[in-house]
Amino acid sequence: MTKHWFLPHTPDVLATLRAQAEVTAVGLAAFAAWAHGDLTAAQRVRDSEHEADEHRRRLVSELRAAFSTPLPQEDLYALSELLDSVLNHAKDVVREAGLLDVRPDAAAAAMADAAADGVRHLAAGFGALLSSGTEATESADAAIAAERRMEKTYRVAMRELLTEPDLRHVVAQREVYRRVLEVGERIEAVADRIWYAVVKEA
Repeated sequence: MTKHWFLPHTPDVLATLRAQAEVTAVGLAAFAAWAHGDLTAAQRVRDSEHEADEHRRRLVSELRAAFSTPLPQEDLYALSELLDSVLNHAKDVVREAGLLDVRPDAAAAAMADAAADGVRHLAAGFGALLSSGTEATESADAAIAAERRMEKTYRVAMRELLTEPDLRHVVAQREVYRRVLEVGERIEAVADRIWYAVVKEA
């Protein structure tokens, strides 16, 4: 009687994480387009957020089913969760700007551009997690540098708001600035977790 040996199922969880990162990059590019005045891009942000959620749910399912994973399950889960918060916050900015009836100005657009750039670096970092820890952490550092540009733009924009006589505009624009900066803070959290994952594997 011939014996058949079956290897346990090993889904490609890292590929799913990378797919989530790519969709997040598409969503942040749409977020930047929205901030530059393309109001139709708001729907692309929402669509990307829904698609990224699908990848995240798939990743969680794969982690439960996987016999082994290329990185610790805890790290893969945390990277996906933190990345999810980036696009969620971008979607929230779009929604709240609509509720406040405020259009992003040049400062908000510059911050959104930096956020999109940061997420592109995160996606590159995810792509290098197994092949090169150095490339992964360099990409993480580039994402953090993008967040630092957002902080600098935020500080300048907040100072300039002090000269604005329309109090309603000041309050609304300040809230938009604050919420866009939170997107950058989430990007930095993902970058920090990339560093953590690489150091653990070193």
